[in-house]
Amino acid sequence: MASPAVSPDSSSHEALSSVNSAPACSPTSDSENLSPDELELLAKLEEQNRLLEADSKSMRSMNGSRRNSGSSLVSSSSASSNLSHLEEDTWILWGRIVNEWDEWRKKKEKLLKELIRKGIPHHFRAIVWQLLCSATDMPVKNQYSELLKMSSPCEKLIRRDIARTYPEHEFFKGQDSLGQEVLFNVMKAYSLVDREVGYCQGSAFIVGLLLMQMPEEEAFCVFVRLMQEYRLRELFKPSMAELGLCIYQFEYMLQEQLPELNIHFRSQSFLTSMYASSWFLTLFLTTFPLPVATRVFDIFMYEGLEIVFRVGMALLQFNQAELVQLDMEGMSQYFQKVIPHQFDSCPDKLILRAFQVKYNPKKMKRLEKEYAAIKNKEMEEQIEIKRLRTENRLLKQRIETLEKESAALADRLIQGQVTRAQEAEENYIIKRELAVVKQRCTSATENLQRAQTTIRQLQDQQGNPRFSEEFVTHLETELEQSRLRESETLGALKEMQDKVLDMEKRNSLLPDEDNVVRLQEELQALALREAEAVKSLTELQQQVKDLSDSWQAGRAGGRWKDSPQRSNANALQEAVVAARLREAQAQAELRALRQRVLQLETQGQIQRTVLGRAEQTCAGLREQLRLAAAQSKGLQAQLSESHRKHAEAQCKSKEEVMAVRLREADSMAALAEMRQRVAELEIQIRLLRGPLAFGAVGLGTRLGDEDSLGSSDEELPPFALTHGDIGDLGDMGDSSDSETEGAPTAP
Repeated sequence: MASPAVSPDSSSHEALSSVNSAPACSPTSDSENLSPDELELLAKLEEQNRLLEADSKSMRSMNGSRRNSGSSLVSSSSASSNLSHLEEDTWILWGRIVNEWDEWRKKKEKLLKELIRKGIPHHFRAIVWQLLCSATDMPVKNQYSELLKMSSPCEKLIRRDIARTYPEHEFFKGQDSLGQEVLFNVMKAYSLVDREVGYCQGSAFIVGLLLMQMPEEEAFCVFVRLMQEYRLRELFKPSMAELGLCIYQFEYMLQEQLPELNIHFRSQSFLTSMYASSWFLTLFLTTFPLPVATRVFDIFMYEGLEIVFRVGMALLQFNQAELVQLDMEGMSQYFQKVIPHQFDSCPDKLILRAFQVKYNPKKMKRLEKEYAAIKNKEMEEQIEIKRLRTENRLLKQRIETLEKESAALADRLIQGQVTRAQEAEENYIIKRELAVVKQRCTSATENLQRAQTTIRQLQDQQGNPRFSEEFVTHLETELEQSRLRESETLGALKEMQDKVLDMEKRNSLLPDEDNVVRLQEELQALALREAEAVKSLTELQQQVKDLSDSWQAGRAGGRWKDSPQRSNANALQEAVVAARLREAQAQAELRALRQRVLQLETQGQIQRTVLGRAEQTCAGLREQLRLAAAQSKGLQAQLSESHRKHAEAQCKSKEEVMAVRLREADSMAALAEMRQRVAELEIQIRLLRGPLAFGAVGLGTRLGDEDSLGSSDEELPPFALTHGDIGDLGDMGDSSDSETEGAPTAP
């Protein structure tokens, strides 16, 4: 299958020759399963391998045979003939492996593993990688064109990182090169297929290597299979839990196989994740040059992440002597500049050392379980810490709520006192209004009594029988009505007095200021306990700080001055001191938390008690306020009714006075007419008595004097009233001067 990658012929020749460059492992265990032709082919390969090892220019002569014009014609022709035979045999062998893949995978697995470890030929990598991961016929391949038409939320991130993926490689060099475009397409398509993972920066290097070997659709299928079946998806998840597991397992291997180097790393605070994270995330594609990294990737396609552990440990074993002499900065530079180019000319040496590393799959499974248990414990601790923080936050909110409720309760108590003052003021106003009503009622009663006295006098002086009986009956009826109204007014007054007494009793039952004093005392006691707890916590934290400072000083003073055994003992002692320090800090924090919880519980209990009392007090105050409002409304209604009735009584009294005045005016007019008639009759009598005219005139003079005397206060006409009586009757109303002045007076 053709590959879009642009690579020199020398790399393909190197890959072909590397099949036999490593020490051959004769497949004796599978000799019974091989046919005679296959055994003959393997023998030829081993013979060619021995010839290449005997030649002093084995690898360089094959890679640069076309460029080295100074080499001898004999050696060049021999190398070319050997290479042509080797290439032809390799093509035949791998062609048979590809055509009979199922048979080789089932019956000749060990031989296939040895051939893959020696390196897959460049022209066969695309199809062999697809066969190894079973990505030849995947349904997702048909969806690739549709995925490219969709938009992904990771497009900006992918565009940003593409330029940093293989920046020196010809296939990816340039902003709008073909390599960058197909790399963007594959990464975008996968971010749409697996939205949980989306895009991770290290995955672009793996996809870039695949695109060097095969078209983008096939590279996409292979990458999907790698993510699903080779633990890469767990490595690239946002949580990166699988990366933490790999680092944990690698640290165990380092501690077990290279304890001295492990101690040096720890003394320099050189964490495993600082140099090994990129190994697992990019499978050494960012560490080694492409020829070496491709050999590691060949084995990864068949054996999985095990080769990453092996190669990583092989690198550390190979460079242990140099690393233990460097500090942290020197080790970082060494990992970046020296280690990547140590095996450029002989990748088989790296592969051979990698498979000499001890790797126990059972221990790896056990470490995986231990790591899962540790993570579960950490998760439980985080959940517990989160729960405690949540409870602490809720308790703080509860305290704030209780403080607000206490403030609101104090405000309500103050408001209750203000309300009681307002009620007392309203009671005083009602009492004053009742006093005014009583005074008015007394005044009305006195006016009624004066009116009754006047009526009796009028009845005594009444001489005309035509008005006496009807007038007396009418006045008696009005008197009864006035008495009825008076009795109603007195009843309303008594009822209002009873209600005022009831309100005074209820005001006396309102809570006094003792409750407020108790609340203040409880708050002061709570503040004192809180201050003591804070003081004890501060002292404990100071002790922990002093212990930590002394430990740090001892640690700084005694480092790198003793022998390795003494340093190990010091390290153990420091670890013990650190553990004790952490234990002391944990105990201090636990004690502080318990003290805080106790304080919060005490405060909560006090606040609940205060709140209960306040709620009872508020309920009583609300009930009393409601009753007082209802009573006030009733009193106001009764007062309005008494005002209305009093106004009606005043109107009726005025009407009665006016009627009396009108009848008095009529009586006075009739009296004047009678006097005029008497005068006329006297004149007629005088005229009839001519001779006695003089005497009659004298008699008339005496009668006129007597009449003038009769106008005094000694003898009054039947319906005549004095000015004083009329004024007394006018006092029953609103002292209207206009009405009094407009009434007729006695002559």
